Amino acid sequence: MSPDSPRTGPAAGAPASGALLLCRAEPDAVAPTAPLLGTRMPLCRAGEWSVLVPDGRPWADGDEPVDRVLTGWATALAVAAPWPVLALWWDEDRAGYTLASGFRRPVGYVWLTDGTPVGEDEAMRTFAARLGLDPVLDMEPLERLTRPAPETDARARLLALLAVLTRAGVSLPAGLTPGDPADRLHAAARAQPHIRPDDRRGPHRGVRAELDALDVGRLDPWLPWSGTPKARLFAAAQLAAGLPLTALGVRRRSGGWTAAGALLLAHGALGLAYDVTRPRD
Repeated sequence: MSPDSPRTGPAAGAPASGALLLCRAEPDAVAPTAPLLGTRMPLCRAGEWSVLVPDGRPWADGDEPVDRVLTGWATALAVAAPWPVLALWWDEDRAGYTLASGFRRPVGYVWLTDGTPVGEDEAMRTFAARLGLDPVLDMEPLERLTRPAPETDARARLLALLAVLTRAGVSLPAGLTPGDPADRLHAAARAQPHIRPDDRRGPHRGVRAELDALDVGRLDPWLPWSGTPKARLFAAAQLAAGLPLTALGVRRRSGGWTAAGALLLAHGALGLAYDVTRPRD
């Protein structure tokens, strides 16, 4: 089933919508980029990952369902940083995940509320490969998530997915449980020691801090402050990709895709501006 597939009516006792946005990076690396999503969220440590916890208003107040909003957000964060972003989401009808990594097409999987799998097996294998999961130990439990299982609902599927991801360093703070309503998750996150995205810093300082917190020496030739032809090419490519993405988001009134396009445009413009204004030797 695709994200645009028709939805059925809410099932009795079905969970309210909610989402978690997991980034494979330290909170200090995520904080400078997170404000570019256009909404402030608590940012908590989740083991070796970080988790952003939205309050639910972007999809409750808009026309887009939670899965489309989270896909746009995950894509926006992933194209701006050298780490993958995993969105977990659920509503009255379905639950699932979207993994975004760089400029590659996002990959995801969906379960109906009763746990019926409606994704493609290949998506689960791609998911495991992009996260570097063990092709034997981790793939076996992941493949079980693609098979029908009586009395296993969508919430249980997400919890089983997180159990596999513990070996990849994911450990959610207490109170952040997939399947809970967004407002409850948001309140639980605010009670945790967390880092608020600091949008008072300039964009260059934010992006530089984000990358300095990581081991990105291999990316140095592509970074704006390197002044190399690769850096200029990368900035131009970001602008070229950002324009149509922003136009698509505006045309569809999609906050997620508009954020992704705006983030690409901001990073591309930053790279070209830095190249023009940097001191020359």
